[in-house]
Amino acid sequence: MRSDLEAHFNHFIPENAGYYQHTYEGSDDMPAHIKASTLGSSLTIPISHGQLNLGIWQGIYLGEHRNSANARTLVATINGE
Repeated sequence: MRSDLEAHFNHFIPENAGYYQHTYEGSDDMPAHIKASTLGSSLTIPISHGQLNLGIWQGIYLGEHRNSANARTLVATINGE
């Protein structure tokens, strides 16, 4: 699933598209912005009885859209009882 998703996004949002104007940081910069905007940058996940409450076929994927990215930081905020 992961490789199919990546292949689709690379086809749907290619590098080096002739209409990109924002290319100062490399050919993967603008596609990374578009992919991040499409997928979003936050996620709400229900927790029940101390465990993630995901469906049987659901999973969580962290995607990096740059070919050579800088270090990233994840922030988890848990609300509730």
